[in-house]
This record gives sequence, C-alpha cells and structure tokens, in this order.
Amino acid sequence: MRFNSVHSFFYLLFSLACLATEAQVVLTGTITEENGSTLPGATIRVLAKDSSLVTGAVSGANGEFAVRLEPNTKYILVLTHISYFGVKQYYPVSTQNTPVELGKMVLRESKARSLKEVDVVTVQERGKQSGDTTAFNAGAFKTNPDASAEDLIKKMPGVTSDNSGVKVNGETVQKVLVDGKPFFGDDPNAALKNLPADVIDKVEVFDKMSDQAAFTGFNDTDPQKTINIVTKKGKNKGQFGRIYGGGGADEEGQARYQSGLTLNNFKDKQRLSLLLLSNNINQQNFSASDITGALGGSAGNSGRGGGRQGGEGSSSLMTSPQNGNTTTHATGLNYSDQWGKKINVSGSYFYNYGDNRNVSRITRTYFTDDRAIYNQSNNTSNINQNHRVNFRFEYNIDSSNKLTIVPSFGLQDNRASSALSASNTVLDNVVKSRTSTDSKNNNKGYDFSNNLLYQHKFEKRGRTISLNVNTQLSERNNNGSYLSQNLFNDTIASGLDQEFGTYGYTKKVSPNLSYTEPLGKASQIQLSYNPSITESKSDKSTYDFNAAGDGYDSFNTNLSNKYTNTYTTQRGGLSYKFQKDKINLTFGADAQQATLQGSQTFPAPLEINQDFFNVLPNLRFNYKFDKTKNLRVNYRSSTNIPNVSQLQSVVDISNPLQVRSGNPALKQTFENSIFMRFGGFNPQTSRNAMIFVNAGLTEDYIGSATYILKNDTVLQGSLIRAGSQLTKPVNLDGYYSGRMFLVYGFPLKQLKSNMNINAGVNYNRTPSIINNALNYSGSYATSGGIYIGSNISENLDFSLGYNGNYTIVKNSEQKQSDNSYFTHTATFKLNWIFWKGVVFNTDISNTIYNGLSQSFNQQYYLWNAYVGYKFGKNKAFEAKVSVFDILNQNRSISRTVTGAYTEDSYTNVLRRYLMFTLTYTLKNFKNGTPPKTDEEKSPFPGGPPPGMRPNRPGGN
Repeated sequence: MRFNSVHSFFYLLFSLACLATEAQVVLTGTITEENGSTLPGATIRVLAKDSSLVTGAVSGANGEFAVRLEPNTKYILVLTHISYFGVKQYYPVSTQNTPVELGKMVLRESKARSLKEVDVVTVQERGKQSGDTTAFNAGAFKTNPDASAEDLIKKMPGVTSDNSGVKVNGETVQKVLVDGKPFFGDDPNAALKNLPADVIDKVEVFDKMSDQAAFTGFNDTDPQKTINIVTKKGKNKGQFGRIYGGGGADEEGQARYQSGLTLNNFKDKQRLSLLLLSNNINQQNFSASDITGALGGSAGNSGRGGGRQGGEGSSSLMTSPQNGNTTTHATGLNYSDQWGKKINVSGSYFYNYGDNRNVSRITRTYFTDDRAIYNQSNNTSNINQNHRVNFRFEYNIDSSNKLTIVPSFGLQDNRASSALSASNTVLDNVVKSRTSTDSKNNNKGYDFSNNLLYQHKFEKRGRTISLNVNTQLSERNNNGSYLSQNLFNDTIASGLDQEFGTYGYTKKVSPNLSYTEPLGKASQIQLSYNPSITESKSDKSTYDFNAAGDGYDSFNTNLSNKYTNTYTTQRGGLSYKFQKDKINLTFGADAQQATLQGSQTFPAPLEINQDFFNVLPNLRFNYKFDKTKNLRVNYRSSTNIPNVSQLQSVVDISNPLQVRSGNPALKQTFENSIFMRFGGFNPQTSRNAMIFVNAGLTEDYIGSATYILKNDTVLQGSLIRAGSQLTKPVNLDGYYSGRMFLVYGFPLKQLKSNMNINAGVNYNRTPSIINNALNYSGSYATSGGIYIGSNISENLDFSLGYNGNYTIVKNSEQKQSDNSYFTHTATFKLNWIFWKGVVFNTDISNTIYNGLSQSFNQQYYLWNAYVGYKFGKNKAFEAKVSVFDILNQNRSISRTVTGAYTEDSYTNVLRRYLMFTLTYTLKNFKNGTPPKTDEEKSPFPGGPPPGMRPNRPGGN
C-alpha cells in the first residue's frame, strides 16, 4: 500500500482549493453566419464600458463559446473572424446572478464594399491563442499549388515533421479532425498527406480529452495532441483530389512503378473520401499495420490498471512503416454525414497488402567485463494483408441525453519467413557459439474494440452522470516451422527440427461510471467507479521431427505451453475541481484493488494468485496568465501488470544463442509521471514559444536479467549450452526518466520565411541484471534543431533544416562499457515553378553517425530531384521525370540503448531509380456558402455541456 506518501500531498492540495470564494457568471453563445451555419474560429472580445478589454475567447468547431464574467455588470461583445476582413459585430450584454445563454449570434458580412475594395495595409494575422488552443490562419502561409496539409502545417510556428510523424512543440500529433469530425479514424497521416493545402482555412492545435472527460470536465486519461482542420468557405462543397501513375527502373534493371488516386466529395454535411495506392518504391500506405505474431508470440495484453479506456477506440494494428523494400497495394475509404437533426456518423475502411523483403544486421554490445558481443544477420520475407474498419455513431437524443458508439475492427493475415545467422563472442572476438536458423510462420488474427458512452445532464448546471463501457477482444492463430544448426565452443554441435502451432486470445470489459456535482459557482466534484476484467490465454504445441516415423509427431512438453491469465480490478475515485478567473485546478485519487490469477499446464503445473492495493493520486493545474500565455502542470499515477508471455514459466529457444524465459513471480509496476508545459502565441508578432518538462519514476520496473552461461545448464527440461545468453524479466527499482524540450518560432521578415528553433535534454536511468550484478545504465542525450520554411509565394517554396543529437551512456558497474555517440541530419528542399509552368523540385539530406560500432560509423547524402511541366486547363496536368537517391548512398542505421547493452542496427533500403510520372489534379468547387445546419452541432442542442468549460473540439 502506498498511502502515507500521498496523505499530506492531498491535504495541501485541498487546502489550496478551499481558497475559492467569489463566484462568477458563465456567459455562453453560438456564432453563426446569416444563413444559419455555425462559424468556428470566431474571436469574441468582451469590453467594459470604457472599451477596455476584459477577457476573450475563440469559438469552437461548432461555433460555441463560453466566458466567465462578473455578475450584475454591463459589457460589450465584439465578434470578428479571419474570413470576414474588416467586419466587426457589436452586442451589448448585461449579466445577472445566473448563467446567461445568448443563443445564436449572427456575424454578418459588410454590404458597404466588397473585399476587392478593402485596402489591407497590415501584415495578415497568422493566428490566435485561446487557453490551450492555438488557431493558425492558413492564408498567412504561402505554399505551392500542389501542397498537402502536411506541407502547410510544417510552416507554422512550433510544428516539425520527421519519420515518426508530425510534432507540435515536440509532441507527436495523434489525431486529425476535419471541421471537428474524425477523418480516417486515428490515422493522422491519411489526412495530412492527402488533404490539399488550398482547401484549408484554419488549423487548430489542442489537447483532446476522451469523450467522457470532455463531457464531465474531469480529464481521466492522457490527452491526445490533435489538429482540427477547418475548411474554407466555398471549398467544402465540391470534388477535389488527384490521380497519378508512373514507371521507371533502378540501376539493376528492375522495374519500378507507382500509382494512386485521391478523391474527395464534399456536399453539405456529407463527406466521402477515397484513397488508392499501388507501388514498389516503399510508399507503405497511409499508415502501416503491425505484423500479427510475426515472431510467434502469444496474444498477451499488458492490461494497464491505471488507465481508463475512452474516446475514439484506436486500432492496435498501426505501427511505423517497415524497413527494407516493400510492394504495397492499399485502399482507404472515409465517410461522414449528419442523419437528420440528431445523428452524426463517421467511419473509415482500410485495406493494406504489403510484400516486404529485408536484409538486416545488428551488433549488440553487452555491459560486461569480458566485452561480450552478439552479432546477427537476418534475411526476412513478410507478406501481410490487413483490413481495418472504424465507425463513430453519435445520437443527440434530446437536450439532456446523448449516446455515442465507437466500434473498431481489424483483420490480418500474415506469412513470414526468416533465415538468420548469429554468433556470440567475448574478449578479442573469441567465438563462444554460432547458430544458423530457418523459420516460417503463418499468422491470422483479429482485433475488436468498442466504446459505448451514455451522457446525461440534469437540470442543475454541473450535475451530470455518464457511463462508458469499453470492450476489447483479440484472437491469434499461428502455425510455423523451425530448423536450426548450432555450434558451441567449436566442438559441440546440436540442432532442432520442429513444427508448432499457437493460439491466443485476450478479452477485456471495463465500464466507467462517473457522477459530477457542483459545489457553488466555481467548484465541482466527481465520483467515479471503474471495474474491469481482462482474460488472456496462450496455448502452444510443439512437435519434434521423428526420424523413425518420418514426420513431426513427437510432442515436446518442454517447448509447449498452456497458460490462462485473469486480471480483475475494482477502482473508485473522488476528484475535486476549482475553476475561476485564470485558474483551473483538479485533483483527486483513486483506490484500486487488483487481483492477478494465472494457471499453467505445460511445461509444468503452476498457479499464480497475487493481490494488489494502490492509491493512485492525480493532479491537473492550468493557469492562464493572459489570452496568449498558459501554464499547465499534470501529475498522474498508474499501474501496469506483466503480460502473458512475461509470466509464463516457458523457455523460448527459437534463437539458441538468445534464450528467453518468463517469470511467474513478476509483480505489477507502480508508475508516477509529472509534466509541465508553459508557452503561448503572440498574434501581433506571430511568435510562438513553449517549454516542456516531464519526469517519470517507476517502482517494480519490469527490466531484464541476462546471464551469459559459462557451463551447460538444464532449464525446465531444456539443455542450454555454454556460450548462450539467457534473459528473463525481473522486477527492479530505480528506473526513472526526464525530458526537457523547448521550441521558439518566429517570422523572418527579411527572408519572407518562418523559423523554428528547438533544443532538448533527455535522461533515462534503466536498471538491469547482468551476470548477477545490478547495473544502472544512464543515457544522457542533448539535441538541437532549426527549421526555416519560406513564405515567399506559391511559385517559390523552400525549407532548410538541421537536427543534431549527442548521447552519453554511463554504467554503474561496467565503466569500460561507457560510450558516447553523435548523429545529425541536415536537409534542404526547394520547389520552384517558373517559365510557363516548368517545375523544378529537389531535396537533399546529409546524415552522420559517429561513435557507433566501427562498421556503423557512416556519413551519407540522400538527394532526390525532379523536373516537371504543368499544362492543360488550369494547369491541372503535370508530367515529370524524377530521380531518387541520385548519389546512390541511401542507408538505414539506428542505435538502441537498454539497461544491459547498446545495439546498432542496419537494414537494406531502396537505392537509386528513375521514374516518369503523369498527374492530374481535380479541383471542382461549387460557388456559394457553406452547408446549412438546422441547429448547432453541439453534443447537446439545448446548450453547452454542464462541465466547468465549453465543449470545444479539444474538450478542454
């Protein structure tokens, strides 16, 4: 039990919250156009009698806003919007002692003169800051005619992009909405890479809470960094997209091709998008899916006890693109609509076929006194087919009730083969053992999840009840074969010839009941109850080749397993929230009783029964210095149980040099994390600054214990030869991490460009056991970068970037294993349209690795370029000739640091090829106004939700 450590903590926080005294009045309304359409992104300024500014807000995706004002006072509301240049609307307002609902407030276009008659003499406003939400004006950033949404947002302050995705102030964007609605489920790449920049009016950046948290006003999960793309007036009705095809060859004469189609049809509230993709040049879909059981593992589930499920129901089948060379065929379909006045729907479907070929090499250096090194080369083939379906159904029953259902389903079929050779060496390359293995796997599986959320608000403002039921189900089937030839100490030879079949599933049900009650005008409490049950099963049958029987009919009990696992929790919580003026404070704690039960049949009977009790405190503090600067501090605690494969008392000898075993004695971890973020955006100077600090501490961290065997050892009936390495999970204390990151963005008027500067420091201290010695591996990393994006014109677009990282690794035990390494990447991109539609495009990057293993220290350039010509009506056609990797130097190298070793890896990549491509761009927009709405598309048509703040897209 961890109770005493938090008792004084909460006493202090409760005393702080009791300082709440004077109440304020909440004033709400909805901004619309003359035709009744809601108007997101409008600026609301509240002025006193003397015209001095009192406060302000920005309307959300549905046009709604809310501000807090003193009672019994007269004010003037001034409404403006970046789409209505020079237009202001004034409203006199008087407050009473009760909440004021203004209803719909119309922003009318000026009839005095047209936009062409307006003489703009100031710099176009680039954005606005409202609390945690930053709204950028897309029209203030110049892009080429064929630019994507990703090209546009990379020009905005604080936004960067790399292989891991788009980041805002150092935090990865996890979700993209279009006009407040989901676009292609939880795949941000699909929206950012396929939406054209010229349909975008505004880009909103905020932290999105789960649906239930947005309703109650009490955040129960880590928010998702989200971008909401607001489309332009007149460009949200019509068809737009592009179709392209190209062919060429590489230096070895192998044919290379690419083809694709992006088609969007926007009509009133209905939006339909179709994506098609086929190529053999490593463009791996809008988001690649993971490989089900590619390593023959079981269907374990970590079953986080400290988190709560909610929100959009993300798919577990999304990962980064694969290494090597991949041929891809993919289809994507997205649909959103409003059915009548009360129902909003959105959904997406993905199909992805990937044929991947990869040759990889790794060098793993252990932190041991004999300088143990593991070398491996692997030739793999992976053919993967994946279907993913996401759907969202919102039913606004009436002004007080709403039902939301969010199911997600993924189906996968994977065939994988591997040819691996590896060796273990010590001292001066003395070989202790070698292996050569061939394996094949045929995997099939599915994942299903569903969130059902019911919300009800009572007549008393701030009193709500909501129920979220999260269901998850996954199942895996895997059949394969395994053949190895092994040599130990140059004298002892052994081998394995086996076939196996595995089956695994995971089921989880987790309801979350929440009740909120106001305590006066500025305070609110929440009572929550969140039970859950997770069941997991793993069943593996292994058969040795029987030479006498000429078949695989000899059952191997030592390498077979049958294991079931059940994890149940009972969790109840109490939270308090205070919001007044510039302060928003929430704190509370959950009491959680958990039981972990496991039962194993093979290879030996085993029963696990563990009980845990934890008090899990949490705190969220938000302070708005003014409308441009904001401070946020979050503290959260959680638990995490070991998964099925970690708990099983089973030996895995699929790689005889790297033997792995489970540990039934593992306990759950207790994790503490805190982060602070301070920043803001100045709309007058277009300067953006942010500093981000986070730290984490984990008790009973699940680390690894590695033993380099000096003698032959029998483990659970399996003979492990001397020279092999045995690794198993263990609970260790002393794991903590910290990170500080800052970014500063501003315009360079002399160059007509935008500059982003960033710097960061990371530290990770990871415990591990190596040959019975406890070692703490500390990784210190510093980084810095700069990015300049042009803002000259649509015909000339360039960017210049640099990122450098220096890392020092220090060990508490094996000082001779301390090392440091440096990596950097410098990039330059240019797109230039000149002389009657001729286009020149080039990008070049320089990458340096220094301090890695000797064979990995490399420097290379990746240079791509194309020359194209735009022709036809509205320059809709483009023909181009492109060359990829002109210098033929492309590489893929990386380093990983753990508590026991450093690992350098290399994989083969696509090299130089030439291609001719023809592209047609479709832009058929209908003139007129945006689609009409019969009522504001708030979750509750009768008014904003009863939480302590309005339900903006971020729910914050």
